[in-house]
Amino acid sequence: MAGMNRRTFLKTAAACAAMLETRGAFANPLGLPIGLQLYSVRDYLPKDFAGTLKRLGAMGYQDVEAAGFFGHSAAEVKQAMDDAGLRCVSAHYALAQLQPKVDEVIQFAKDAGLSYVICSAPMMRDPSRAKGLSWNATMEAVSLDDWKWNADQFNTIGEKIHAAGIQFGYHNHFVEFHQKEGGVRPYDIILKNTDAKVVTMEMDCGWVVIGGAKPEEYLTKYPKRFSMLHVKEFKLDGWKPGDEPLSTEMNQGSLDYKSIFAAASHASIRHIFVEQEAFPDMEPFAALKLDADWLKAFPG
Repeated sequence: MAGMNRRTFLKTAAACAAMLETRGAFANPLGLPIGLQLYSVRDYLPKDFAGTLKRLGAMGYQDVEAAGFFGHSAAEVKQAMDDAGLRCVSAHYALAQLQPKVDEVIQFAKDAGLSYVICSAPMMRDPSRAKGLSWNATMEAVSLDDWKWNADQFNTIGEKIHAAGIQFGYHNHFVEFHQKEGGVRPYDIILKNTDAKVVTMEMDCGWVVIGGAKPEEYLTKYPKRFSMLHVKEFKLDGWKPGDEPLSTEMNQGSLDYKSIFAAASHASIRHIFVEQEAFPDMEPFAALKLDADWLKAFPG
């Protein structure tokens, strides 16, 4: 340290402090920015888009994933994210939304600065079969042949999105795991029949567990297929398959995230998003602050 004057020392110390503060906002043990799936605040964004984002940024969230833009242009979205200190890295679209307007979605994604476009729900090859069905019933009625058809659509859409410099991916719910025909899970069909170069996987850990599978097994078996994680909690004491799972804050439920993160540390995870489905125990923003703090401090 010979030759370092007081001004240089103070600048160096300030830089180190800033670096440590930034590191503190990253998740352990994966070392990734703290992210939130904005479905968690779906009741607030339509009323105050910019203000809601600023509240999330103040909690320590850095990355977000959209589940709708509520009529805002790409420029408005980007400005609101910048003002909140957030980076919108991804957005969800059901296949029925995405398929007819892929070019429009790609342009919006490019203008808003997104890195990923994620399909959040499949569709039936014959959509008329879904007439009159609830969302859950529709998902249950997707056949294995439908899933194979979906995989083909993902490849086609993925190639087009990849050519535009953006990554396409698929986000699971629970039907992909608990619905089996001949011992075959729909999720296995998606993994087998999609091209890993143009279709990445975003694992929703909570829904994998609700579907009767283990996130660790898939992360270990297919480490290069997964680039994104959703982390959420459910209280599963006394829960039975077919029942609606009870949402709760991170570390207040039944999922074993030490085991999940241990497996994820050997996969290709680049982004991690908290998602809380409902808030039966406390005010939503208080809950989301607890979720962010839990992820920052994990496994403390």
